Amino acid sequence: MESHQRFRAKYGLPLILLADPEHQALEAYGVWKERVRDGKTSMGVERSTFLIDEEGILIAAKRQVQVDGHAAEMLAAIG
Repeated sequence: MESHQRFRAKYGLPLILLADPEHQALEAYGVWKERVRDGKTSMGVERSTFLIDEEGILIAAKRQVQVDGHAAEMLAAIG
């Protein structure tokens, strides 16, 4: 959780970053998945973005996020 706070401060982010060491939210959103990397299978997070409005309504979801162009895509979704 400390790393989240440092990241938030470093980039001046005006939003809350979720820390989920028990994987409760990860599992609820279906992003705690089996992954294969370099031929090894392990559990990990599928890089995803969920935009949730002030009333708790999901307004956009993007799974298997690729970094290039993602920020612009999410800004367009909230604009």
